[in-house]
Amino acid sequence: MAVTHVLLIDDHPIVLQGCKKLLESAGADDVDQAQSASEGFRLYRRRKPDVIVVDLAMQAGALNGLSFVRRLRRIDTETPVLVLTMHRDPVVVSRALELGASGYVLKDAPPEEFVLAFEKVRDGKPYLSHDLASDVVFNRIRDNKNKLDRLTPRELQTLALVAEGKPYGEIAEELRVSYKTVANICTQLKAKLGARTRPELMRIALQHLPDTARLEAAIKDRRREDARDES
Repeated sequence: MAVTHVLLIDDHPIVLQGCKKLLESAGADDVDQAQSASEGFRLYRRRKPDVIVVDLAMQAGALNGLSFVRRLRRIDTETPVLVLTMHRDPVVVSRALELGASGYVLKDAPPEEFVLAFEKVRDGKPYLSHDLASDVVFNRIRDNKNKLDRLTPRELQTLALVAEGKPYGEIAEELRVSYKTVANICTQLKAKLGARTRPELMRIALQHLPDTARLEAAIKDRRREDARDES
């Protein structure tokens, strides 16, 4: 895919010049440069680039590159956006991707990796280095584990039954509680696990609950811990 126009947004002139040369070596013959997110957005509206490369942290504010991506995606879901930054925190990486970044590359990466990342997003493919991808996955696993650790034994039991696809009425019968109690527990589960609907809650349960034997052991352990805390 021949690309003639790239918008490069970074507040360091040396970075701008170095990236411009690398982009030109990768086939870009028209590189617009902006030193702030606001200037970059004005150039985007006026010039409609084929690809955007943006830093996350610029002088106007911490991680204001994320705000640029969010603002862009409200009106344009197609133009590839490659994040170029020093931030390797998996939470930041995940947030950039969730907002709509097409790729994410670190500033301390070798020049050839930057070129590869650019070529990938230019061709409509995502890019994330293996190390960053691993960090993001492990961070999500840890976050999910922490969320489950905050659940009570009754909430874990209810979540397991939700994963089986059982309606509230059947769950109430199995747990020997009222329908309203089950509905209230599921409302609490949605809030704790970040689910908006019952299908989302079921998906989270299926993805993150341990097998039945481990779940039962976890519930028993939790009850013993609660009993010790009360004594």
